Amino acid sequence: MTVKTMWRSPAGFTMLEIMLVLFLVVGMLSMVIPRISIGEGLGSSARKWVGALKSFQELAMMTQKTVRLYVDIDRGMYWPMVIDGKEEKIPLDPTWAVPIALPETIRFADVQVGVTRREAGRMDIFFYPNGRIDQATVHLMDVQNNIMGVFVEPVTSLIRLTDYRIDPPRPMTIPDRLRPLLQPITPGLRPGFSAPGLRPGVPAAGMQQGVPAAGMQPGFSSGPPK
Repeated sequence: MTVKTMWRSPAGFTMLEIMLVLFLVVGMLSMVIPRISIGEGLGSSARKWVGALKSFQELAMMTQKTVRLYVDIDRGMYWPMVIDGKEEKIPLDPTWAVPIALPETIRFADVQVGVTRREAGRMDIFFYPNGRIDQATVHLMDVQNNIMGVFVEPVTSLIRLTDYRIDPPRPMTIPDRLRPLLQPITPGLRPGFSAPGLRPGVPAAGMQQGVPAAGMQPGFSSGPPK
């Protein structure tokens, strides 16, 4: 029996290969186990928060009334109210009859709605009958400072959940060269258009006020009718 056959298992793998696989498995478990522990606390709270946001969106669409979500950052609580005219009413669903509190080990790190961001106090998020939601970013944090982010897309109102801090989207800027194209256009005229050889605002010869051009009948002018 040679040394090579002594170190080879019946399945055809060497002992070195088996030890290498075991080392990789142990390394993967060391990374997965902490993530599982995070998921049981912070992750479950974040998923419940996402589920609540979707429920408020459906509530606004079903009732065809705007829903206002109050978020108390300091106390870690949130509750919805249905806007009916000038009044705010508690939803008929008993699930939302009382404020919902986050677990003791979870807190709101910060809440941003539009361009307003707060780490304390209270914030309001509105859900509209057409399914749209205010652009919002909410970060949840546990006692180990692990963080999860919930982001509401500003256009599609899709709700995204991540396990890292979400940078707020930058406001849309319009390049200067495109601004003239967005200005209202007077019918029959182009913005910035003038006849060749003329400066904007300077009439051509024979086109002064009350002086018709050659070939133009008296009483007619190139300007708009009075």
